[in-house]
Amino acid sequence: MKNRTLLKDVSKKVGEEVTIYGWLHKKRQLGGLNFLLVRDRSGLVQMLVEEKKELEKLRGMQIGTVVEISGFVVEDDRAPGGSEIHSPKINVLSPVTDEPPIEIDKPLSHKPENLDTLFENRVIGLRNLQETKIFRIRSKILQYIRDFLNKNDFTEIQSPKIVGGAAEGGAEVFKFDYFGKEATLAQSPQLYKQIMVGVYERVYEIGPAFRAELSATTRHVCEVTMLDIEMGFIESHEDVLNLVQDLTSSVLRKIYEECSEELRSLNAPELILTDNFPRYSVTQIHELYSKATGNNTTGEKDLFPDEERWICDWAKKNDGCEAVFVTDFPIETHKFYQKINPENPNTVLSADLLFRGVEIATCPMRENNYQKMVEQMREKGIDPEDPGFSYYLQAFKYGLPPHGGCGFGIDRFTQKITGLNNIKEAILFPRDINRLTP
Repeated sequence: MKNRTLLKDVSKKVGEEVTIYGWLHKKRQLGGLNFLLVRDRSGLVQMLVEEKKELEKLRGMQIGTVVEISGFVVEDDRAPGGSEIHSPKINVLSPVTDEPPIEIDKPLSHKPENLDTLFENRVIGLRNLQETKIFRIRSKILQYIRDFLNKNDFTEIQSPKIVGGAAEGGAEVFKFDYFGKEATLAQSPQLYKQIMVGVYERVYEIGPAFRAELSATTRHVCEVTMLDIEMGFIESHEDVLNLVQDLTSSVLRKIYEECSEELRSLNAPELILTDNFPRYSVTQIHELYSKATGNNTTGEKDLFPDEERWICDWAKKNDGCEAVFVTDFPIETHKFYQKINPENPNTVLSADLLFRGVEIATCPMRENNYQKMVEQMREKGIDPEDPGFSYYLQAFKYGLPPHGGCGFGIDRFTQKITGLNNIKEAILFPRDINRLTP
């Protein structure tokens, strides 16, 4: 289509004849005049149709009809983009005669009671201009993440999603028959990214992770997109936190600069961020929350969701920052691959990054000593000789440096940036306990 003009460039061609391709977005009559709005990947353009034979070509055609249109560009401040097309010659490429189940030319309701309707009609609803903004922003988030990590000498990897064991442990795994053997869908690339530290030192992966999540909440789904990072030759846990902090800050600032118009139209919250994110221990947050609310959570090993929301609001007001690190998790939360704090064996060298009231990343330092890893696995009831872990341990046996990383939720991050209320709204085709289609 050498002669095609994208709709975003139509206003640059005032006085010229152009040929456009796209979808019929809206038909309307104003004072006896017939106007069409056409959509392509770059935006909308308006055209005035005066010839009856051209208008007749669209008789019975519904929104979504695919068209090729040639016409002359005329400057008009009242039209989208400041110009419109006159004297159009219309060629219907793919006719649509069925009325769409939803009106995509108007904002779609994201109220909780309307989400089933939203997702049931997702194939068509994603064509709505407001919906496209959400996923353009998500695409930019991934681009800026890759830009940051590539610039910092990380290598992108892809790990298998069919595995022989559950890296995280627990029962929340999808199990299935794999040619007579039991297999699971990967909960994370945890084991593989640590193995790859022995190859590239710094690696990352952006891909799906699966959990048989039974909770029907605004923050849980069964298939998520995760950013997983691992970096070797670190001096301390601080190196991990500083990297995640700088990555998060870089992406947020670029998104709010480059996508400011889209974010405003989505009524996204204003960004409030400091260069150095405040850090509070689990114990400190329990004490602050208990004192402020009268709900005693002291002694709990982890934060409740309401505490996560509360500390983010508190830090926003008192520290001028919506992103908060939660540190010094008690030993009861320890996973076999995490390093126990040598200065306080009752805590683990791990932290959670909260943003706007929800956890978006877990950021631990790993245990890299082979013998210690074997001991920690056995303490957790894991057999080091199990085929699901024996190959993983080879990486340690033959030398892994001090390392650490994070698992970072892309869906939650997108949700909170765009101001959506439910994680599923930030996923093209969400999967939860109740939804397997479309």
